[in-house]
Amino acid sequence: MRYQQMHLVFGILVLALSPPLWAADDVAGKWKASAPGPDGQTMEIEFNFKVDGGKLTGNAAGPMGEMPISDGKAEDGRITFTVEAGDNKIVHKGTVSGDEMKLKVEFGERTMEMTARRVAS
Repeated sequence: MRYQQMHLVFGILVLALSPPLWAADDVAGKWKASAPGPDGQTMEIEFNFKVDGGKLTGNAAGPMGEMPISDGKAEDGRITFTVEAGDNKIVHKGTVSGDEMKLKVEFGERTMEMTARRVAS
């Protein structure tokens, strides 16, 4: 009996002290990123994510105004979503680790990488 109790306590401690397994999918909230603009200047982009299960929605705000996020998923530390800017679709794919998000952004034939950081609320 004591052996089983020790295993239970050990299991609880491992879960409590480990980086939370569910945190990789917890991207809800505000994130800010910088990206090189077409004219060589840095663009500031703000993402506001909402998560329901593994479905990701929200909006992105930047020099072109506020744009909706669609086709979003967040699971197992990976994130994918599309930002619609007029008739253009900008596809984002990346990973989340704590308060940092590394994204590969595909816009037509162009690809770039950016890092977003969670904004403390």
